Amino acid sequence: MKWNPAKYVQFATHRDRPFFELIARIDEDAPRRVVDLGCGPGPLTAALADRWPDARITGLDASPEMIGKATADHQRPRVDFAEADAATWTPEAETDVLISNAMMQWIPGHGELMAGWLDALKPGAWFAAQVPGNFEAPSHALMRGLAAEAQWADRLQGLVLRKDAVAEPETYLRLMFDHGFEADVWETTYEQILHGPDPVLDWVRGTALRPILSVLEDADAAEFEAEYAALVREAYPPFTGPDGGELTVFPFRRIFMVGRKEDRR
Repeated sequence: MKWNPAKYVQFATHRDRPFFELIARIDEDAPRRVVDLGCGPGPLTAALADRWPDARITGLDASPEMIGKATADHQRPRVDFAEADAATWTPEAETDVLISNAMMQWIPGHGELMAGWLDALKPGAWFAAQVPGNFEAPSHALMRGLAAEAQWADRLQGLVLRKDAVAEPETYLRLMFDHGFEADVWETTYEQILHGPDPVLDWVRGTALRPILSVLEDADAAEFEAEYAALVREAYPPFTGPDGGELTVFPFRRIFMVGRKEDRR
């Protein structure tokens, strides 16, 4: 799947907020080694250098497009970027803080993978992750339903994120406890206000729609988008804002988990 860094950051104000609320709960003043797994185009990784100016910070992502953008735009002392596949990656022993922001939902069975990361981290290390929790919302349910129709099913089977792409908060809490972490897990639903025509379509173009766009020819992609846009326009009806512009409420549930590994020897 080829990512589009510019499209991904189109809604940066909304997409960045969970990241900063996540890292605010990491009670670590002076880590030496920080890893941002699934760093995307890099601005949030670079922001970690403001939080921890003396740390060595590495952003990792499987997308060469994302790493290229991050490396070009966010060069600064003690910050570096590299390609890495989270499905086969393991944190190094000296890692003090491991962060994963809106990445794990892309990996089926990521609970087992997460367990391996937790086991690899040393006592005293922190793990912090955030995942979308809205896969049963109309934005995703309508995409799955459309992709399953006869016209699309043979080409799009398995390309839309499943409704169980992430677990419920209690599952993550128990997982962290079982692997030696004192943990805090919570969820938040943001009532996001999006601007302009078809903003939900614009939103998913940067994320959930990417696998579909990567396999369809241009004409078919345009047809799929048009059908999907009509469905979500009905599910998320726009209204007129105070300035006369078109606004849409797009509720978005997020699941957060933060914990510190205990020394149980």
